[in-house]
This record gives sequence, C-alpha cells and structure tokens, in this order.
Amino acid sequence: MADAAAPPIVVGRVRKPHGLKGELAIFPLTDDPPGIFVTGRTMLVLDLAGEEVERVTLTQARVYHRECLLRFAGFEDRDHVEHFRGLFLAMPREEMAPLDEGEVYQQELLGWSVRNEADEPLGIVSAVYDLPQGCTIEIQGPRREFLLPFRGEYIRRTDRDARQLIVEVPRGLLD
Repeated sequence: MADAAAPPIVVGRVRKPHGLKGELAIFPLTDDPPGIFVTGRTMLVLDLAGEEVERVTLTQARVYHRECLLRFAGFEDRDHVEHFRGLFLAMPREEMAPLDEGEVYQQELLGWSVRNEADEPLGIVSAVYDLPQGCTIEIQGPRREFLLPFRGEYIRRTDRDARQLIVEVPRGLLD
C-alpha cells in the first residue's frame, strides 16, 4: 500500500464542548496525546464516513484526566464549537512518527489475513474494538467469527507489506 494514497490517521474523537470559551473535550485515539495534540498543528476534521469536513489549527492543547482539551483558531466560544461534537480529528499519515518494527495503526488492520504459526488461514480481520481492557480484533473465520485481544501473547507477528497477522489462538477458542 503506497503511503501517498493512504487515508489520514484518526487520532481523536470530539466528545463535547468544555466550558464557555470554545474548548473541546477530545477522547484521544493515540498512545501519544502530548506529541500529537500540539499548539500550532493543523488537523483534519472528519465525519463518520471518514470524509474531511474542514481543517483546523490548534491554538491550545492540554491533557485533562483521560481526555485532551483543545481550542481551534477562529472558534472562540461554546456556540462556535458545538458542531464538532461527535466528529473525529486526524492527521496525514506522512506527518505521523514512523512506526517501529511490528507496529501497525489500528485502522489499518481491517481486511488483514490472520494465520496461525503453522501458516494455516484462520480468517480476516473484520472489526477492531478499542475496549477498556485494550484493543480487540474480530476475525471472520471459515465457520464463525471470534474475538482476539490484540496483545503480545496472542499476536506473534505483524506483516504490514503482506497485510497479515500471525497469531496464537487460546486453546479451545475455535472449538
């Protein structure tokens, strides 16, 4: 997959306005909120279909509990930011820090083939869930779908070029 044609990487979901001065509460969808939500950075605002709605520039960014509180240039009060509720913030992939060996973006996993360590096909990744206990993938197998935590004890190897996961399925899960 060529990076130039790659879709932007979603890094946050707008929850709601915070206060009266145009701040927004953002639920981060990245493991590096302070490195992503930086004053002066231009971000893409996407709707549920992944279409770009507009571009915004951050004028303020701070971490607040499990959220980030952001302000955008030109949006000075609560009424002006209400329409962002439920939308997503994204960045062009080329502006993201390079991934380490074996790392992937969660949204890339859809459609990846899943095989066991004996190279037997187990299915295709059909959904990715960000659950309180961590990322979990749904795999559509030949007989049924199953859920697998996206953790080191189950994910043995990732191959971005081949769009493939090598996994170890917990005993009894496919019975």
